[in-house]
Amino acid sequence: MIKKILKSVREYKVVSILTIVFISLEVILDVLIPILMTRIIDYGINMKDLNTIIIIGGILVLISFLSLLFGYLSSRYAAIASSGFARNLRHDMYYKIQDYSFSNIEKFSSSSLVTRLTTDVNNLQMTYQMLIRIAIRSPLMFIFSLVMVYMINPKISFIFLIVAPILGFLLFFIANKAHPLFEKVFQTYDDLNNRVQENVRGIRVVKSYVQEDTEIKKFNIISNKIYHNFIKAEKLVALNTPIMRFCIYTAIVLICFVGSRYVVVGSLTTGQLTGVITYAAQILNSFMMLSMVYVNCIISIPSMERIVEVLDEEASIKNNDKPIKDVANGDIEFQNVSFSYKKGKEVLKNINLKIKSGEMIGIIGGIGSSKSTLVNLIPRLYDVTSGSIKIAGKDVRDYDIKTLRDSVSVVLQKNVLFSGTINENLKWGKKDATLDEIKSVCEIACCNEFIKKFKDGYDTYIDQGGTNVSGGQKQRLCIARALLKKPKIIILDDSTSAVDTKTEAMIRDGFSKYIPEVTKIIIAQRISSIEDCDRVIVLDNGEISDFDTPQNLLKNNKIYQEVYYSQVKGSDSNE
Repeated sequence: MIKKILKSVREYKVVSILTIVFISLEVILDVLIPILMTRIIDYGINMKDLNTIIIIGGILVLISFLSLLFGYLSSRYAAIASSGFARNLRHDMYYKIQDYSFSNIEKFSSSSLVTRLTTDVNNLQMTYQMLIRIAIRSPLMFIFSLVMVYMINPKISFIFLIVAPILGFLLFFIANKAHPLFEKVFQTYDDLNNRVQENVRGIRVVKSYVQEDTEIKKFNIISNKIYHNFIKAEKLVALNTPIMRFCIYTAIVLICFVGSRYVVVGSLTTGQLTGVITYAAQILNSFMMLSMVYVNCIISIPSMERIVEVLDEEASIKNNDKPIKDVANGDIEFQNVSFSYKKGKEVLKNINLKIKSGEMIGIIGGIGSSKSTLVNLIPRLYDVTSGSIKIAGKDVRDYDIKTLRDSVSVVLQKNVLFSGTINENLKWGKKDATLDEIKSVCEIACCNEFIKKFKDGYDTYIDQGGTNVSGGQKQRLCIARALLKKPKIIILDDSTSAVDTKTEAMIRDGFSKYIPEVTKIIIAQRISSIEDCDRVIVLDNGEISDFDTPQNLLKNNKIYQEVYYSQVKGSDSNE
């Protein structure tokens, strides 16, 4: 797990090593200071030798300045290294997520992925900075100070050797108890993120139904859960400081007690006792700093585990060894296709059908009949559970994923526009598209009419999510964006529901007139949307009830007849 995380250090290895080098030099100089102070007391002050005081004092000033310089450099490089490490880690996670299929995304949820990219990475950034700086400084300070105490008086140094294991055991016990609590905290952060996202996205509904208080209560429940779990964890972690202080101050009291006896009998000088106490203070400080690192590590271990989960997750949809990089035409064939999101629950069962290139195919069926699932299998947004889907006679799993998805344009049920101009949004279909190409597809999708009314035309800015355009305008822009790819197959998944019937008819007419060679699949709830299709697939509970022309279905298929008469005859009676 640690090796996987440390791969993100990459170009910041040198900076990290420099941090360690400078912090080591700072420690060496800091350890020399008490020895020099001992010399000043024993050979300067006690001997009343002003010359010795000036010389050693000058050396102390120089060492202090160099220690300050090395400390500054180590802090600077630690900040650069940790920030770079966090940037690389976010980069690695984000790029990994881009390869995920829908099933991978659903495994984590979007709110959880956001938490892992922000809160969890921030925790690791802080921990990494502390590890390359404080976690190096504190042990070195402890070892060097202990060596210096041993050189002054070996018997006193054993006091630290007795206290250290006791302290280590207690800290390990605290960590073992606190770790599962912090895991719960970060899992609850996912729920909190999800609640905030849901509330912000649905803010219009919340306000229209005056449900602000209800949403606040839901938020407070999750927030309080985090609060209580954090308190439980922090109560345990808070024991770290008093336990550490008790052990270290006990050690200092013992040093003073034992040391004063040695001073009385003459085996230890006053300066040496002062030096031992100073080293004890340094050891105390190093343990305090190490305890901070320790606490941070306890908090960061769950974050590290969650990040590694993202990095270790293998995309369920991948290219094979020698993918095909050309789609010849828009022929589609389903051969005994079944699909399930979860094992044992098939949502599509034994689907068999053939669609010729250039055909306009309608799909109709009740809610939950798996219409969207059927079309999502064509561009491999999901892989079939059994059977195979072929485009131009080749299994979709044999195609290069980018090539396949460039050849199959899907306008999903949830139309998404990104913040940026209309021009920039449409160029998602083709990065280097000319203005003429953009205008051409906008003509087919009936976008030109409303774009011309905008003051800035194609440079009109679209707010995030397309909130400053109507639902029908958003749908038409998404259709134009899909057409710009010049696909072999275009799929409209109920993508004209917000468009009036006249405009919808114009779009279908544009499809027949300008892209006759492209296979067109239209999922719709309205009979008027599919009645001029070449053939229509009637889905019922994940199975094909019928696949025929609209005229024949009206004569022979009960499901189609029910939908037709409920809409067409119903509208006639209303008139």
